[in-house]
Amino acid sequence: MQSSGSRCFLKLILRPLAHLHRPSIGMTRYVGRFAPTPSGALHFGSLVTALGSWLDARASGGSWLLRIDDLDTARVKAGADAQILHQLDEHGLNWDGIPRRQSEHLAEYQDAVERLQKVGLLYACRCTRAQLAAMIPQGQDDPEPIYPGTCRDAGLPDRDAALRFRVPSGSPISDFVVRRRDGAPAYQLACAVDEAAQGITDVVRGADLMSSGIRQQLLMQALGLPIPRYRHLPLVLDPSGRKLGKRNESRPLEAAEASANVAAALAVLGQAVPVEAQRLPVSDLTRAAIDRWRPDQIPSTPHKVT
Repeated sequence: MQSSGSRCFLKLILRPLAHLHRPSIGMTRYVGRFAPTPSGALHFGSLVTALGSWLDARASGGSWLLRIDDLDTARVKAGADAQILHQLDEHGLNWDGIPRRQSEHLAEYQDAVERLQKVGLLYACRCTRAQLAAMIPQGQDDPEPIYPGTCRDAGLPDRDAALRFRVPSGSPISDFVVRRRDGAPAYQLACAVDEAAQGITDVVRGADLMSSGIRQQLLMQALGLPIPRYRHLPLVLDPSGRKLGKRNESRPLEAAEASANVAAALAVLGQAVPVEAQRLPVSDLTRAAIDRWRPDQIPSTPHKVT
């Protein structure tokens, strides 16, 4: 049973995103980040996200950090993390500090889970993948679709169960998993903890993660963590309309095409592209793009490659 204190708390944290209070960000120096999953090489869609994030940080005089999102061990490919770093370097995107690896911070995520449990914001869920798939309305494409609350008031033991975060019934965002059945932290929780641990003030990423931002901000407020500012970039789609991605075996970025790749990514982001872009060294092209960065020119619609 959800306590009245929990209900009042959740009403508070479910304010529209535009009105969320960010007391810990204030005038803090800009710190951005890029957080790839080491499941394969970067592709053009990855470059658009990385470049947009990098330019926003550099144009603001800030830092740009890396995080390797390697919690989903089933997707991790040996050597992919080193390949990703090499590709970023080849495309003129330098980073600050040492990349943070999620797999090295499991204790931090467990601490966050325990804190949420203590205030009654988590409950055990034993719904199987098959059961969850059967609950999803046809055509719903949210990576975390609406959960009907089957286990919310069941009072199940935590052992061998997933843990879900309580969100008020009727909200566009339903109760979501923060700890998987195998005990591993879920993406939403790890991301919320990571942003605070790295001091991230600004998150620039693909529009497909907009709903994830809502979930992560709920967790940040519940844990008393600072909430970054968010900017979402247009998705890059293949000719059939699918998002470019490693799962779709999208073509990896090649060093020989670095300047052409960056020029094309700038165009997707609605930025000015020098006429001589493809003849410039990639480091010159990215440096010039910092001075020309105009985030208000970023399109709000996806870009389909041909």
